[in-house]
Amino acid sequence: MSWTDKGVMITGAGSGIGRDTAVHLAALGARVVVSDLSEETGAGTVELIRAAGGTADFVACDVADEGSVEELLARTVELLGTLDHAVNNAGIADHPGELHELSAESWDRVVAVDLRGTFLCLRGELRAMLGAGHGTIVNIASNAGVKNAPGMAAYTSAKHGVVGLTKNAALQYARRGIRVNAVCPGTIATPGIASFPQELQDTWADMIPMGRMGTTADVAKATAYLLSEDSGFLTGVSLLVDGGLMYD
Repeated sequence: MSWTDKGVMITGAGSGIGRDTAVHLAALGARVVVSDLSEETGAGTVELIRAAGGTADFVACDVADEGSVEELLARTVELLGTLDHAVNNAGIADHPGELHELSAESWDRVVAVDLRGTFLCLRGELRAMLGAGHGTIVNIASNAGVKNAPGMAAYTSAKHGVVGLTKNAALQYARRGIRVNAVCPGTIATPGIASFPQELQDTWADMIPMGRMGTTADVAKATAYLLSEDSGFLTGVSLLVDGGLMYD
C-alpha cells in the first residue's frame, strides 16, 4: 500500500518501540504525530524524522488524563486533517515482586497508564475515525497480555486488559470500516533492557527459542503490517512478536 499522505498518531513515541515505529512509518511516507509525556524525547523523535526527510509534529500527552488525551486527539486531527491510523504504545511496568507486597499506588499507576490510557486513546481515535468511515488501530500490549509475567501482577493484569479491549473494539467496529488489533512484544532490546547487566541480558536472550532478543524494528514492522492494507482481513488479532517464547 502507499503510505503517502496517510495520517498516523503514536503515543509513547519518545523512545524505544514507539520511537522506532514512528520513524519507520514516516520513512514509508506517512505523516506522523508523535506523542509522549516528555517533550524532550518526543521532540527528539520528530527531529530524527525530519532529518530523514519525513513529516512529523509533536504533541505532549499524559495518556492517563482524560483531558490531555482529548487535547491530543483534537490537535492531531487539526495537524493531519484526518486520522487514518493510530498506535497506542504508551505504557509502563511495575517492578518485579510478590503480589502481597505490591502497593495500591503502584497498581493504580500501571493500570492508569497501560489500560486506562489505552482505553482513553482508543475511544478518541474511534470517534475521529467513525466520521471518515475507515481507520486502523494497533494497541501495543505484551506477551504478558496472553501469558504470565512472573512477579509483575499489575503489568500482567493491565496487558491482559488491553488484549480484551482490543477484541471487544474489533468486533464492535468491524462493520464500520475500522480494524483494531494488538501487537504483543516479548523481550525486546529497548534502552531500558540495555541498562541491565550484559550477563542478565544474555540469559534472557538464551531463553528465547530464536536465540536472541527482539528489536524495536521487529515490533515496528509488525505494527506497520497490522496498520496496512496487507492485513486487511485481520481484526481482533493479538500478534505475538516474541521469537517463539510463548510456545516454549
